[in-house]
Amino acid sequence: MTDAPGPIEPLGRSGQPALDRLAFERLSVAHRRELKLHCYRMMGSLNEADDLVQETFLKAWRGRSQFDGRGSVRGWLYSIATNSCLNAIKARSSARRIIEQPERPPSEGRATGGPATEFAWLEPYPDAELPDIADDKPGPEARYEAREAVRLAFVAAIQLLPPRQRAVLLLCDVLGWSSIDTAHLLGGTTASINSALQRARATLGGRYPQGRPLQGLLASPDEGLLLERYMLAWQTDNLDGLVELLREDAIYHMPPWREWYRGRLAIGAFLGSIWGNFAGYRAVAVAANAQPAVGVYALGRQDFVWRPHSLHVIEPADGKIASLTIYVPPLGPSLFPAFGLPPEPVLP
Repeated sequence: MTDAPGPIEPLGRSGQPALDRLAFERLSVAHRRELKLHCYRMMGSLNEADDLVQETFLKAWRGRSQFDGRGSVRGWLYSIATNSCLNAIKARSSARRIIEQPERPPSEGRATGGPATEFAWLEPYPDAELPDIADDKPGPEARYEAREAVRLAFVAAIQLLPPRQRAVLLLCDVLGWSSIDTAHLLGGTTASINSALQRARATLGGRYPQGRPLQGLLASPDEGLLLERYMLAWQTDNLDGLVELLREDAIYHMPPWREWYRGRLAIGAFLGSIWGNFAGYRAVAVAANAQPAVGVYALGRQDFVWRPHSLHVIEPADGKIASLTIYVPPLGPSLFPAFGLPPEPVLP
């Protein structure tokens, strides 16, 4: 296997990697975040990514003597991680996590279905867990920029792919590995890798123009202002102000509820139907999937206790909100610890 993009760790005199315990600990620190992000992209779950990156390093430590030294240690770790993900997907009931129930049309009016526990919902990813994507330079064959391949819409899009196609697309089009390297990593022929890659690109291309779920990913200078206005709308009970921030064709999802909404009017009507359920809101800025995000606490009308309520992931475009994904109870509050959010807000 030729050297994949990224640093190559030194090998011992015998051609074997010098992986004593101290060297292995340094290796773990150097590659943990990028491997965790890779597992997240494969699985669509932060918790599963945590488990699988731990499994990857455990397998690597136990099998360190099997590394033949013909390629980079980084490539060897990606091989273990990817195959661990494929095995985990095969073992679970659903091969993919969703942000929108397949074939379900947009809703109008109130949401009545309740949380859908039979689905595995795509989870957001804390920016604090990301590798340094600002300086991340994927391989020369990569088709996606580092920030683009982190966005929630991209991770949701690749969940549409069969697991092996998903792995091939991530390794080739996100990390920039060659077909030869990917074939060595996953097993199979270069022709089979190229075929899987073509099918994966075709699937994405059928849903998104040019196979790309997102365009114009550079942060707008007024993105921070948009986030401030969004948070202020929640905290000042300004529903009209919040709706004004939406694009006319905005999309709204609220996992784990089935319902989703398209268009400013439909979203505004739905939010108006639930806006008064609580006595007040507090918003805390966070960041998820390299895009603005907010943790919202709600004040109960009966007991006047502040509780974690929802995690909001915002997709800005041209100074407006193009897509809004709000993780509501019971899923939303369960995500707060991963984003460093306390069990109750810090009040002024």
